[in-house]
Amino acid sequence: METSEVKSIIEAGISGCEATVTADGSKYTAIVVSDEFEGKTMLAEQKMVYVLMNEHIQSGAIHALTIKAYTKSEWAELSS
Repeated sequence: METSEVKSIIEAGISGCEATVTADGSKYTAIVVSDEFEGKTMLAEQKMVYVLMNEHIQSGAIHALTIKAYTKSEWAELSS
């Protein structure tokens, strides 16, 4: 599965988000930035992304998915 496909699925499923996806074989890392995460726990944020990708994890197309989820303000702080 291409990283661009993973990015498209995440961005289509979470309103107003921006995803950056990298891969090492079938192990993926997704950095997802969205204000939809505001007020949610880290577990809730990750579940929002896993729900979108579960079909591909179940099929084996994705062996592992590391999710780093941030609100836009959290991402701005980290990026500065």
